[in-house]
Amino acid sequence: QVQLVESGGGLVQAGGSLRLSCAASGSVFNIRNMGWFRQAPGKQRELVATITNGGSTNYADSVKGRFTISRDNAKNTVYLQMNSLKPEDTAVYYCRVLSTWHDSWGQGTQVTVSS
Repeated sequence: QVQLVESGGGLVQAGGSLRLSCAASGSVFNIRNMGWFRQAPGKQRELVATITNGGSTNYADSVKGRFTISRDNAKNTVYLQMNSLKPEDTAVYYCRVLSTWHDSWGQGTQVTVSS
């Protein structure tokens, strides 16, 4: 099993920044893709950004140019730097880690952006 611990969420004013972290532990062998998803109240969970073990990234159109995903393979950690936050970015953010044998989700961290 892979355990994921997220941190970095909180309350921020519109235009502000937050940095989310997600550290993986346990059976962290052959980690491939890492990513962030979010779910706002009453809405489906949606992809925010992903990064492959080779460093290729993919972003939702709504966050392009504002959010940056990165990873530290030595620490088995994925980050999400969120700048120019908007009220519509308010959601619970979940990290996801795909390895050869596991598809694991974090417990979620709340991000609230006030207007």
